[in-house]
Amino acid sequence: MSAMSSSNWDRRSVLRAAAGLAALGPLAACGGNNGRGGGSGSGKNLTQYFHAYGEAGVEQAVKRYAKGYSKADVTTQWITGSDYETKLFAALLTKNAPDVFEFHPQIQLVKSGQVADLTDLIDPVKDDFNQADIKSHTVDGKIYGIRMIDDPQFFFYRKSMLEKANVAVPTTLDELVEAAAKLTTSKVKGLFLGNDLHAIELPLIWSAGAEPLTEKNEVGYHTDAVVGGLRQLRKLFTSGNLLLDAPADFWDPSALNQGLCAMQFCGMWAMPVMQKALGDDLGVFPFPKVGSAGRPSVYNGGWSVFVNAKGDNVDAAKEYVKWLWLDQKKDQEDFATSYGFHIPPRTSIAQSATKLKSGLPAEGVKLFNTYGHFDNISWTQAMFSAWDSVIADSVRKGGDPEAALDAADKKINRELKKLFG
Repeated sequence: MSAMSSSNWDRRSVLRAAAGLAALGPLAACGGNNGRGGGSGSGKNLTQYFHAYGEAGVEQAVKRYAKGYSKADVTTQWITGSDYETKLFAALLTKNAPDVFEFHPQIQLVKSGQVADLTDLIDPVKDDFNQADIKSHTVDGKIYGIRMIDDPQFFFYRKSMLEKANVAVPTTLDELVEAAAKLTTSKVKGLFLGNDLHAIELPLIWSAGAEPLTEKNEVGYHTDAVVGGLRQLRKLFTSGNLLLDAPADFWDPSALNQGLCAMQFCGMWAMPVMQKALGDDLGVFPFPKVGSAGRPSVYNGGWSVFVNAKGDNVDAAKEYVKWLWLDQKKDQEDFATSYGFHIPPRTSIAQSATKLKSGLPAEGVKLFNTYGHFDNISWTQAMFSAWDSVIADSVRKGGDPEAALDAADKKINRELKKLFG
């Protein structure tokens, strides 16, 4: 889900938080609620952390689910602003740490003992999950975290604008660059990739036929095709055909909805808002292939729920997340399809989600199933930051892509050595 609020929060900044758990200081105040008590149940008091989703009704839904739980008082901390990850990590070091929190699979949380092993909860229904989601939460055969939603990201485009300019849907990065040029007018830019281009880092790697990391947890992204893709992005960046410094970042559909661009990289979460604004004048396509050995790709982001293994109520928290995110299938479908469109990670729910069965949502699901790539739990925050520098140095500043990748290699190899020896 997006964070379409008045803040300038980048939904992927959570994945690239510069500070680790060990480096954070005391938690700054998050408002008058200290996160304890005030729930609807009886017995244990549990606190859960959620970032402030932008779609209308999400906060109310999350609190409604919690209110329906009878075995504990569950209080929701709805964290607004641009620093959810900072407040979360800082809180985890204090006595007011949440018992349950949403985040993304990150191996540091496992190695530090911060998140509880949930294998015993998931095993009975493991086969009903998208197996890529299971893999992305697994370390040494144990499963940490339960996927709540899958968020495929791809290109949206205005059909009428492409037709008027006689432009076909791009299937290669070269064609995307050419299309952006043909679609640009005095009032409309051809393409929007986000204000800092960070959203397309992983799709660029996958579409070049590479992987961020190999199966042996070694650098996999440093290939000739990726270098070529970076050069093409530099050409696009300097062409005048790319929308830069938009009022909101890629996760917000306003750039396309308001006619600022003809094509926009965004997430399926924004589809209902786009359809309301643009009707049938809306299509989708995956990140196009990069180089002769490339392949289309779709980044499947999303959010997962974790249990704080260092909290005082681990067993009660595990029981709650099992109840909500494994047993309450009606609420799971509601969370995935009533507040923006997301794909339920449970196969049985995805198959019965009627809102995703036809039209553009069905096209989005098809792209997800055909071209999808999921989070690698070993791709850490430091690695995201290293690739942010690659984009900054080689695309925005025009530096040598090989040199930028060499610098990233050094940083990422140091991180891999710390993690895996």
